[in-house]
Amino acid sequence: MPEFKTSPGTRDILAPDSGRWRAFQDVFAKTVEAAGYTLIIPPMFEDLDVFLRLGEATEVVSKEMYDFHDKGGRHVALRPEQTASVCRAFVEHRPTTPWKVWYAGPNFRYEKPQQGRYRQFDQVGIEALGTDDPFLDAEVIGLGAKFFSNLGLTRVKLSVNTLGDAGDRARYSQVLFEYFSRHESTLSSESRATLARNPLRVLDSKRKPDQELIANAPAIRDTIGGEAKAHFESVLGALEALNVPYQVNNRLVRGLDYYRRTTFEFVSTVLESAHTAIGGGGRYDGLVEALGGPATPGIGFALGLDRTLLACDAEGAFAAPKNTVEVFVVDTVDGMHAQTICNLLRASGVTADRAYDLRSMKAQMKAADRSGASVALIIGPGEAQNSTITLRPMNSGEQYSIPRSDLVGEVLKVLRR
Repeated sequence: MPEFKTSPGTRDILAPDSGRWRAFQDVFAKTVEAAGYTLIIPPMFEDLDVFLRLGEATEVVSKEMYDFHDKGGRHVALRPEQTASVCRAFVEHRPTTPWKVWYAGPNFRYEKPQQGRYRQFDQVGIEALGTDDPFLDAEVIGLGAKFFSNLGLTRVKLSVNTLGDAGDRARYSQVLFEYFSRHESTLSSESRATLARNPLRVLDSKRKPDQELIANAPAIRDTIGGEAKAHFESVLGALEALNVPYQVNNRLVRGLDYYRRTTFEFVSTVLESAHTAIGGGGRYDGLVEALGGPATPGIGFALGLDRTLLACDAEGAFAAPKNTVEVFVVDTVDGMHAQTICNLLRASGVTADRAYDLRSMKAQMKAADRSGASVALIIGPGEAQNSTITLRPMNSGEQYSIPRSDLVGEVLKVLRR
């Protein structure tokens, strides 16, 4: 028989890590739903053309998408991100604006697996469509900062920038192309290839030969129009009013071509690898129109679950929740008593588990210890005959008999001590 294992860049998430993932999403949901965001669950694959609107010069599109023809001959792709899917949903359903939604779930990119980066990776994020109010930009950014704080992270740095409007971005791209072309012999071979596809992406290079050129490159804020500049100043003022610390980074660009005006990134200062960004986003005022909808402004962010949890580990924050039951039932009679008692406790809101296969008392008590339960309930022949239950608080070493009719009340009394 062949030995089946997970595909490269994927893995199984087991307890207690799976419980931590769910708790992560729960904290995010509580954070953003307090600001009026509702859950959207887009499909995991879309027509390929939906994602081509991300920009064909983008590596996500040109190199990393999992695309294929389905049995109906349609050319589809697993989603590499979810903003495009949200915008497609907006065009299809035309909800009332401003439309504020959040999402969570896996995305797929064919890239080299490494720590904190997988080919199937989870993100949480929000999108807000229908208004270009700079106060919305600040709200979105502030919610990202609030979420990291709610996880217990304290070493997260926020960088913000503006990419101007569509014409500004195109002009800046040309300015960068001319600047880097004059010094092309100094660039790394990788950045020379990037320059031909997308000059803005050269600014993302972390390679040593590129750093001096990048540091001296023209800043986009020197080329943008007055309207975009005023919008950015309003965003910064709103962030200050919200007491959200930030720094302006003139070299900050985002990896997808649809970004306009406000762009931002959250970086963990405790992560040691080159990949310290744990989330980011920006305004994408042309994406809905590119997908066939009316001109509609939008802004959002996506936060990487894996890399954020690495930051939590580095800071000693947001530990995995204890995956334990409150009560463990030991039944050495026939197993039916355990089933009845577990069902009764669960109906009363108490988490309960049991042993199976009528194993010995010793084996079942070992299972009770492993479960982490606070209370063990023991039913042997004597208890069955007398309609009693032996109750053993696991942390005391003592035990006592209770009438079966008093079971729920006695258990709750012990659990609440």
